[in-house]
Amino acid sequence: MSERAAEPYLLITGSSSGIGREMAIALSGEYSLILHGRDGERLEATRQACQSPDRHLCWVRDLSDLAGLEAELPPLLAQNGARVGYFVHCAAMLNVLPLRAIKPEDAQQVMNINILSAMEITRLLTRKNVNHKALKSIVFISTIASQFGAKGFTAYCASKAALDGLMRALAVELAPEVRVNSVLPGGVRTPMTEAMFADPDMHQRLTRDYPLGVGLPEDVINAVRFLLSDQARWITGHPMVVDGGRSANISA
Repeated sequence: MSERAAEPYLLITGSSSGIGREMAIALSGEYSLILHGRDGERLEATRQACQSPDRHLCWVRDLSDLAGLEAELPPLLAQNGARVGYFVHCAAMLNVLPLRAIKPEDAQQVMNINILSAMEITRLLTRKNVNHKALKSIVFISTIASQFGAKGFTAYCASKAALDGLMRALAVELAPEVRVNSVLPGGVRTPMTEAMFADPDMHQRLTRDYPLGVGLPEDVINAVRFLLSDQARWITGHPMVVDGGRSANISA
């Protein structure tokens, strides 16, 4: 087996845009990556923006459709002689709708992308015949909205609260071989949240409510970098809040 194949990969879902893309580029000098996204063209653009693009693999997949994951991920690893040592679930869907407008299929799509795909990918990566016990650390990208409520965020809040619950359960079940943690960002400027920041009233409120100001993708990336590393060897089952003090601000 080649040196490249023997090196454990970091799988990042949702790496074709937003925080996932920025994370992939930032960590590409430290890890060989499996870049996941549903848009092949944008995913390839991310790979080309990474350091040493030839080190990294692309996996084009719509995570709202769970049925084909088991048929796709194991062959991808086998064909490339790849082992996944680290997994970051960054893929997410934010569909802002009032409860009266949410159809079951809308909620199911959010749940599939935000939590159920993370559960299924983790299941596959813990199978000995698929990943050969290579998995060491998992980080789920959650949100402080998993702990609070917001109008129109019903399905999103529910899915992220479920993701944090999954994180805690897996941290116990997969220990001591695999550490599992979450990062809970507050308001971070990404393409997915740009519409909120474009509203002057919303922008003013967000700026006012965050003691340290609105976050940047690198604030989340630095937390993920730490939790993946051996420096966090005694941390598992932990929801790490990265929100510029927003959740501590009772005056907001």
